[in-house]
Amino acid sequence: MANSKIIIIEGAQGVGKTTITDYLRYSIKYTNLYRLSGTSDSGIEGKKKATIMYKNLLSYMKTLENLNINLLFDRTFFSEEVYCRLGFKQYSFTDVYKELLDELSKLDFEIYYITLYLKDENLFSKRLEREGKAVSEYAKFEAESSINQQREYLKIAEEVKQSYSNINVINIENSKNLEEVKKELRQIFKE
Repeated sequence: MANSKIIIIEGAQGVGKTTITDYLRYSIKYTNLYRLSGTSDSGIEGKKKATIMYKNLLSYMKTLENLNINLLFDRTFFSEEVYCRLGFKQYSFTDVYKELLDELSKLDFEIYYITLYLKDENLFSKRLEREGKAVSEYAKFEAESSINQQREYLKIAEEVKQSYSNINVINIENSKNLEEVKKELRQIFKE
């Protein structure tokens, strides 16, 4: 029986993943935080690299089953699937994504898939006006892009919820006061 958690935080650019994952990292004992950005190669070589990377990541997760170590991810292979569905990549990742999702669901962890979203999509414009953010060619920090990403992440959350009863799928509206969001997270993780 699982004594460790996998917590995956996903959501569009500008939704607040960094803030929330930093909070969870220091709020839940024995938690390691991993920030993944995928590969910048949008061609077929990028698919090969992403496939190897995420399969190895799942193998690594398996080695940590039942060690009372929690794994917290700021993005995983769900983001790769979202970017492919939206046409930012020159390939489809769905075949690999489904295989990875099946493998994830079999790991002996309490698994949480959390999608952060903004109820008022207009807030993306303000949130994306941050200095110092790198802009990649295939995923510009634009409000319209974030809105499209958000809609796709929420679709994926619903798909996972319908297909995997052992994955706790939670959508968190993240434009509320940060203290309210923290309270909601404490209730979820009983911290």
